[in-house]
Amino acid sequence: MTARRIAGVIVVLGVVVAACFYVTVSSREAFPTAEIRIGETPITVELADTLQRQREGLSGRKTLPPDYGMLFVYDFPRRISFWMMDTSIPLSIAFISSDGTILQIEDMTPFDLRPVQSETFVHYALEVNRGFFQENGIAVGARVDLTNVINREP
Repeated sequence: MTARRIAGVIVVLGVVVAACFYVTVSSREAFPTAEIRIGETPITVELADTLQRQREGLSGRKTLPPDYGMLFVYDFPRRISFWMMDTSIPLSIAFISSDGTILQIEDMTPFDLRPVQSETFVHYALEVNRGFFQENGIAVGARVDLTNVINREP
């Protein structure tokens, strides 16, 4: 094979790889969004309300805008567990009861495979940038207004 042919094959392979990457990235399921409030603090959240969305979570993302998060919504209260595999953003997580009360807040470290578990049965989990809760004076016992999540159209 000539150098020109080899170069042509490399270019074609590069285009194929790029196209496959584009299809994979663009075929990710879009997360619906909603605005929630913790006291007077508004947060725009992506809703991880399906098993596929919950499995994907924030993995592979490089940044998370301020006042933004991901709300994991479960069909019924349960003990839940999270890890940071493929997640490079330092996060804090709040475990939330069915009535919107924050029961537990934990910090999570990028790429850490150790599970962070809810101590009790919870209906929701909210991931935000690490330090968000502290910076906004949000502690265990605070109430989350989930009206826009509960009443949203599917």
